[in-house]
Formats: sequence, C-alpha cells, structure tokens
Amino acid sequence: MLIVLKKDQRSGKTTEGVVKDILTNSPTHPHGIKVRLQSGEVGRVKEILPA
Repeated sequence: MLIVLKKDQRSGKTTEGVVKDILTNSPTHPHGIKVRLQSGEVGRVKEILPA
C-alpha cells in the first residue's frame, strides 16, 4: 500500500507499507482513507499495490 504522510502532503511523496489499522470510519473519504501502517506511520491511502 502506498500512503501519503501528513508531513508529505505538499510534496505528494508516498511511503510504502503494510496496513495495521484503518482509522477512517466511513467507507470513502475525499482525501483518501486514513490508515496506520505496521511501522506506526499514519497517512492517507493513495494506491493499493498488488500482492
């Protein structure tokens, strides 16, 4: 999964990782679903990578 961290929102830099928790309560969100990666980093989903 590729996510954009809060600090990287302006640059659009993505971080790759495995999702640990889904933090957004609704099934959709205009800026992307917020997740926590296994590394502990929190950001919004930009792309789901194939396994």
